[in-house]
Amino acid sequence: MGTTSQAYLESSRVRETKALIAELCRHFYNQGWVSGTGGSITIKVHDESVPKPEQLVVMSPSGVQKERMMEEDMYVLSPSGSVLSEPLAKPWPYKPPKCSDCGPLFLKAYEMRNAGAVIHSHGMESCLVTMLNPSAKEFRITHMEMIKGIQGHGYYDELVVPIIENTAHERELTDSLAEAIKAYPKTTAVLVRNHGIYVWGDSWISAKTQAECYHYLFDAAIKLHQLGLDWSTPSHGPIQIPNGVPGNHHYTKDSAKAGTLSNGIEPSRRCIVLDIEGTTTPISFVSDVLFPYARDSVGKHLELTYDTAETQDDIKLLRAQVQEDLENGVVGAVPIPANGEKQDTIAALVANVEAMIKADRKITSLKQLQGHIWRTGFQRKELVGVVFDDVPAALEKWHALGVKVYIYSSGSRLAQRLLFGNTNHGDLRKYLSGFFDTTVGNKKETKSYIEITESLGVDNPSQILFVTDIYQEATAAKAAGLEAIISIRPGNGPLPENHGFRTIKSFLEI
Repeated sequence: MGTTSQAYLESSRVRETKALIAELCRHFYNQGWVSGTGGSITIKVHDESVPKPEQLVVMSPSGVQKERMMEEDMYVLSPSGSVLSEPLAKPWPYKPPKCSDCGPLFLKAYEMRNAGAVIHSHGMESCLVTMLNPSAKEFRITHMEMIKGIQGHGYYDELVVPIIENTAHERELTDSLAEAIKAYPKTTAVLVRNHGIYVWGDSWISAKTQAECYHYLFDAAIKLHQLGLDWSTPSHGPIQIPNGVPGNHHYTKDSAKAGTLSNGIEPSRRCIVLDIEGTTTPISFVSDVLFPYARDSVGKHLELTYDTAETQDDIKLLRAQVQEDLENGVVGAVPIPANGEKQDTIAALVANVEAMIKADRKITSLKQLQGHIWRTGFQRKELVGVVFDDVPAALEKWHALGVKVYIYSSGSRLAQRLLFGNTNHGDLRKYLSGFFDTTVGNKKETKSYIEITESLGVDNPSQILFVTDIYQEATAAKAAGLEAIISIRPGNGPLPENHGFRTIKSFLEI
């Protein structure tokens, strides 16, 4: 039976989707998202026998009291947007039926993101949050629990939502929405200034969950703003203007157009991404303290935590890596018994981990286990992170200027947070907006820096400065369009002659 046949249009799958939209619109009305006939929702008719791009689209009508909608008020569209089924006209005072004005925008989200549902909200939070900074092209927030409810994000990540400008008619937003979706590959929402938000997900549950999280975060940002606190920094401390004086962001008419603050100062960079080893931290600390601690503690750690889900996940990753190493003839790789005794398994794991550490392997399985071992060391105060003396002052200065600072290291994100949370200068995480590790890619590959650029959502990669001690990493970052500087620190390796990069001996030179 074809999906466009009358029988299918009247099938239980289609009827259930229509009823679901009516139910959700009543819920959204109570949330204040679709009052005054505003807002809308669309859901694809889930049918496992039909590929998602070919599934039918059910859409709420325009100009209708959303809390009073019924199943028979819905439109059914083909994947290309052709109307296959429309509601019958109702007597006065009801208006003639009309498909949602959001239709073209919904179809863009389906087309470009393979979404299963899209929600358009006029919630007050989503409108006001776009007015806090009239020149901002993005909404940014970090270190809030509800960020975890947004697909692909965690508590420590910075959530970036693009903002597009409103138009007189909804359909005229289609091109701007498409451009924002393309420019921000990881976003699941687009804000419309003075208007509302579009949110999509793989399913109606995903879209609804994320919409609720977005509205919560917008509300939190507004309330933090009212308190004079900065929602976009990890510490959520007082809002800073570029000269470092606490206070609310104040914009003049001219400066708003230029994107600068009221004193005319504009940070030259939007983001700084820092390497750790040989850049923020002496190589000797990593090679002489962290690595030996992990190597000497791995057997004890595995013995004490062997049956935990975390360690079993570590072992699973190590098994896969060792199997790959054995197939590729990697020196030092030894088989791990598939169903052997616990002690035999641990012994084989220890041998492989020691060989990996000795070879300074930059692989996720090793880095994940090391992070868990170091966590214990930091918790027991057996380890204290070390950073160069100029690092805290530079981080504080950049933070005051509104420049976002991130870490990109081959060490796991857990290890990075542990190091900067327990340094010889105290907890420095309040100055950091996020952490990247090798899950985004190898540090010597250009595509890794493209991935980071897309995650940060800058207008141009050149707005990101990457600082590292490794020439190949700087070269890869430069190829991705980032600005790159090479760090010269005691104990760092030599650089090629005529390498062509600016070098620094202290962060205070930046």
